[in-house]
Amino acid sequence: MPLTTGKPDLRNPCHLLASGFGSGLAPWAPGTCGTLAAVVLWWPLQTLGLSGYLTVLTAAIVLGIPVCGRTAADLKVHDHSSIVWDEFCGFWLTMLAAPAGVFWVVTGFVLFRLFDILKPWPIRLLDQKVTGGLGIMLDDLAAGGCALAVLQLLAAVIR
Repeated sequence: MPLTTGKPDLRNPCHLLASGFGSGLAPWAPGTCGTLAAVVLWWPLQTLGLSGYLTVLTAAIVLGIPVCGRTAADLKVHDHSSIVWDEFCGFWLTMLAAPAGVFWVVTGFVLFRLFDILKPWPIRLLDQKVTGGLGIMLDDLAAGGCALAVLQLLAAVIR
């Protein structure tokens, strides 16, 4: 469980992005609130087509590694609870090529949050063993990848 001492300075661009534009400062369930904020940004993102979506997702991941690492270092807490950019990227990975419709958004949200919170193997191993910005991002990307696989499997069975 990450410690929650200190607060990010939202005037700092790294802190602003790492905190999901402030959504990670929610007093309860900041990871879930960050994921909800990611849903809001996902709506226009999913209209870009697969190539545009992958470009934005890749840029968000590549940028997220140093941004989350810098913010954690500034706050002197690895994976501070306010750092939710990793939830944004994990959810966006979950929703890669997702079927259209509110049902699929809700299902993707629930699957991602379950994998992120429960951290089954190998997600837990990544969370425990990989440090810095890469470690902050990697466990949520693994959770997003697992949720993506389950979502696509469900879509194949239900369609």
